[in-house]
Amino acid sequence: MSSYALSAYGGVQEQALAMSRELSRRGDDVLLVAPDGKDRATYDTPAPVARFGGVLKVPANGSRAPLTLSPTASRRAAQTVANFRPDVVHFHEPFAPLIGWGVLRAHRAPAVATFHRGGGGPALSLTKPLLRRLAGHLDAAAAVSASAAATITAACGIVPTVLFNGFEMDRFVATPRERRDETVLVVLGRHEERKGVAHAINAVRAHNAGNGDTWRLVVLGDGPQRRFLEALAAGDSAIEFVGAPSDEEKRRWLRRANALIAPSLGGESFGMILLEGMASETSVVASDIEGYREAALGFATMFTPGDDASLELAIDRALGHEMPATIAKAKAHANEWSMSTLMDRYQDLYSLARERFSATR
Repeated sequence: MSSYALSAYGGVQEQALAMSRELSRRGDDVLLVAPDGKDRATYDTPAPVARFGGVLKVPANGSRAPLTLSPTASRRAAQTVANFRPDVVHFHEPFAPLIGWGVLRAHRAPAVATFHRGGGGPALSLTKPLLRRLAGHLDAAAAVSASAAATITAACGIVPTVLFNGFEMDRFVATPRERRDETVLVVLGRHEERKGVAHAINAVRAHNAGNGDTWRLVVLGDGPQRRFLEALAAGDSAIEFVGAPSDEEKRRWLRRANALIAPSLGGESFGMILLEGMASETSVVASDIEGYREAALGFATMFTPGDDASLELAIDRALGHEMPATIAKAKAHANEWSMSTLMDRYQDLYSLARERFSATR
């Protein structure tokens, strides 16, 4: 169950979809539940997808989370899950309102949570009594990083197992390599200040103004800063805004790119996009923030967050140091986060949840 609408791009939604694919491959019957009853898109999963309620973009952790605040949607989701009669219910961000609250409160099956959010804020500090009540309905919990684990422990006392995000390695090299004569840089993320896309635009424009070798920047994503970012690019033909990509489009661009730029200013619990770039056999340039350092572990070129000049130098350094050996080492590093390995760990957590649930019945 994803508390965030699949119709909006995000790491939580990607994890829910990827897990549904891996569990289906293992022969499990899977139902994926999410907000957005108007969403009629077909997603890359063999699992049926049930969607309920309208969606609001609610400010959260420097971003805007696509949630439903509909009690009716929560009740309908709970009834749908009850009819499915699951052995385990897996919640991604279970405390984010409101889609999963009815299922969580009913607690008719073992409940496992994954917490993705790193960093506190008023939404957590002001709702501690509610969060502690909801936490009492969980049988086991995981967090995608040490930062996310510390956040939820401070909020409601849960001490989760740290299980980093995973992804399907083979999907990122299934697309043929499409390198061309031009140097292509890709930046991917929601168009909001926290994601730092403006700094990627500034760094590329500064480089192109003073050098003969032009960098082409492809900007993937959408969001409230879209017009501001387009104005910042000032019609520069070397900067292309593609919009929010599908998963397939994202993987295709990662295979075309000479480097992936991850310029977030903060608030990233774990840098899954960095590992996806490495899995795509693409150099990675990332801001030196906690969640990214944890993912990169020396296999990305880091720069000072929010510093355009530092970013420009890091891109130049990454492009100059690209070699088959370094790409192969980064890819091997990314393989440690394979979805297959992650789901083996979650299967153990599911077993623990079933034991604890049975002990209380």
